[in-house]
Amino acid sequence: MDILLTGSVAYDYLMTFPGRFKEQILPERLESISLSFLVDSMTRQRGGVAPNIAYNMALLGARPRVMATVGEDFEDYRAWLEAKGVDTELMQVIPGEFTASFFATTDQDNAQIASFYPGAMDQAGTQSLKDLASKPDLVLVSPNEPGAMTKFTAESRDLKIPYLYDPSQQILRLEGNELARDMEGAQFLFCNDYEFGLISKKTGWSLDQILEHVKVLVITRGKDGADLYAGGEAVHIPTVPEDKIVDPTGVGDAFRGGFLVGYSHGFEWKLCGEIGSLAAVYCLEQNGPQGHTFSPKEFVSRFRMHFDDEGKLDLLLK
Repeated sequence: MDILLTGSVAYDYLMTFPGRFKEQILPERLESISLSFLVDSMTRQRGGVAPNIAYNMALLGARPRVMATVGEDFEDYRAWLEAKGVDTELMQVIPGEFTASFFATTDQDNAQIASFYPGAMDQAGTQSLKDLASKPDLVLVSPNEPGAMTKFTAESRDLKIPYLYDPSQQILRLEGNELARDMEGAQFLFCNDYEFGLISKKTGWSLDQILEHVKVLVITRGKDGADLYAGGEAVHIPTVPEDKIVDPTGVGDAFRGGFLVGYSHGFEWKLCGEIGSLAAVYCLEQNGPQGHTFSPKEFVSRFRMHFDDEGKLDLLLK
């Protein structure tokens, strides 16, 4: 299956705070909040939603395409992705711009405070699905410059290309009518449980109402797994026990990457989710959204310690 991923491409600056954010925040003084956290470590990682998802897909043998705008500092990142099996031909360098940057600080409870500088991502709307030489089987519309997200969902509908809508961090910048418009007719809607609450509040739609507009809804719930709703049925997807917890950054992207590989093979929904669940744990156990690695053989072996795939994952070993 030809899956085209659109969304942010960024360098992630990841820091750790040796305390707890909640102990530093005074609820009665939120209107004048002024905080500075002395962190005890920092790393620069390759990130961004689209390449994070693509990276996990490539580890499982897929060859996803990423369409995005990047800065002049992108070449080392491009070489990394290509070496892993990601097609970067549609990743366009914007002269005079930096690649977008994500600054995140994580505390002892794995709570996270983050900021995002868009850089070259601001030009994402200059790209178009209508310029593609071939029509993909599925388009992922993930957090990006808001105008680009609107454009890519509209073009997907015009071109009758199924799309996965994943507004995620951009929900705060989108109005309810914009979310409703771009959910309409989507093949998938992906969000976490907090984001689902925001979507429901902004649109005024309940769970059942949202399911009248999207074909498949997937809500990730952290340590409580994920829930998938499709065709009048609900499927719960459990988590995989982790060997250790290192960094939550990119865990949701890893889940999406694993899920999409399962979907591309035509697996049933529960198996797709279970593949995503294991990919997410691999990410959680290492620092950064692309700090983990595994071979398909290693992945399948660990998968079968927790789930029964009835031999279907043999497809990943070919």
